[in-house]
Amino acid sequence: MFVPEGILCTKNHEYLYEDGNGYKIGLTEYGLEQLGDVVFVELPEAGSEFVKGEVFGTIESVRAASELCMPASGTVVEVNEKLIENPEIINENPYEDGWFIKITSDTVEEESGDLMEYVDYCDDFDF
Repeated sequence: MFVPEGILCTKNHEYLYEDGNGYKIGLTEYGLEQLGDVVFVELPEAGSEFVKGEVFGTIESVRAASELCMPASGTVVEVNEKLIENPEIINENPYEDGWFIKITSDTVEEESGDLMEYVDYCDDFDF
């Protein structure tokens, strides 16, 4: 599975990575394994502003529903609209096609102290 370089992860399984003109946010494959097959996502509108730790959406699977929390403060500049009609895309490829939102942020570096590099995240959750 493709995993972007420089990806950072939260202990709640959200990820954040810079894609050249913003930061994409989604859920790691390990987080998705814990949820099971995704059947619904609720995402914010472009232009919405959030602070780190704030809930920005909801994801529902065949097993459970979970809140999605911001790994960094920022303004939503793009929403992955494909997920609204086809949430199963998340299960197939959470990093390339299954990201939730893209944000702009000036605070990622200063707020990233509790975020883990992908290799450390994998070690932490033993997968």
